[in-house]
Amino acid sequence: MATASSPGTPGDSPARGLVTVDEPDDPRLRDYTGLTDVELRRRREPAEGLFIAEGEKVIRRARQAGYAMRSMLLSAKWIDVMRDVIDEVPAPVYAVSPELAERVTGYHVHRGALASMQRKPLPTPGELLATARRVVIMESVNDHTNIGAIFRSAAALGMDAVLLSPDCADPLYRRSVKVSMGAVFAVPYARLDSWPGGLETVRDAGFELLALTPDEKAVPIDTAVTADGAARVALMLGAEGDGLTARALRAADEWVRIPMAHGVDSLNVGAAAAVAFYAVSRG
Repeated sequence: MATASSPGTPGDSPARGLVTVDEPDDPRLRDYTGLTDVELRRRREPAEGLFIAEGEKVIRRARQAGYAMRSMLLSAKWIDVMRDVIDEVPAPVYAVSPELAERVTGYHVHRGALASMQRKPLPTPGELLATARRVVIMESVNDHTNIGAIFRSAAALGMDAVLLSPDCADPLYRRSVKVSMGAVFAVPYARLDSWPGGLETVRDAGFELLALTPDEKAVPIDTAVTADGAARVALMLGAEGDGLTARALRAADEWVRIPMAHGVDSLNVGAAAAVAFYAVSRG
């Protein structure tokens, strides 16, 4: 059952497009069903051209980045907080109880605000490389938390673009977006169509390919970057644990490492990325 609703304080004008929903199988909530089913959402969201933004800040940042809103799902206490968005967007807003939100999504939506957003067409690698100077390249990074953390660091530390190997996780998956605090909207990204063959596109665009690895044969990253501060640099990162594959390392122009102390041999990929981006951004 769904009814038109205009909650708020006395004297408020009715919120445009606001509908109260009290049935978990209401077909209008389909965008939000089964959000904890990673495999289902991984297939469904890109195919249907949508992604889920969670929390007030992330929803606002998605809108500021130009993503069109399909709908919002809000618990009652968030309606007044999001009132300006509700009044501005030509999209339905579904007001639900916290219990219903949990039944629909599969988890406790403690932030109380979700939005289904429309994806944009991805640029080509060549389009991004034409204007970039500092680029991140990820190989087989499939952990959504790591994807989000890397994008957040890339945005904060001035990286210009991100390129993904074909098997990298989706930056617009809900967990990635949430961890990045919306930074996935700030740094443009594209997928390479082959790996490692797609790296030739990067090299042909004038970039030096630096592979981040703890291997003792690698040179300190600050040494490599400052040796030619004017160079266009593409920093290659591998997945947590295994790092870059042998074929990715062979495709690189140079291997670089983060100098470490106290017998520590490596950092997790999110932390390593932040340190490396800082070094690259100073070069």
